[in-house]
Amino acid sequence: MTAPDDEHHDPRAEPAPRAEPAPRAVELSVRDRALLALERRSHAGPGAKERAIREELGISPVRYYQLLNALIDDERALREDPVTVNRLRRVRDAKRGRR
Repeated sequence: MTAPDDEHHDPRAEPAPRAEPAPRAVELSVRDRALLALERRSHAGPGAKERAIREELGISPVRYYQLLNALIDDERALREDPVTVNRLRRVRDAKRGRR
C-alpha cells in the first residue's frame, strides 16, 4: 500500500527549471564608449579637455571623472580598450599611493 502523497508524485518528473538571472550587458553603452574615446585623445591647452567634456558629452567634468572612475573597474571596458583602461588604473593607483 502506498501513501496518498506517493500516488501523485512521479519520480521521473524533472524539477522545475530555475529562472536564470538576466545576463549583464556584453557591450559597453554608447556613453561609456564616448568616455573612453574622449580619454584616449590628447587635449592641447589648459581647459581644452574640460571644454570637450561639456560640449561633447553634455556633463560636468566632475561627473565625467566619477563615471570614468567607475568605468575603469568594469571588465567590459578593459576588453574594449585595454591600453586606456590599464593606463587609467595605473594613474589612479599612483595617486592613491601618494595619499
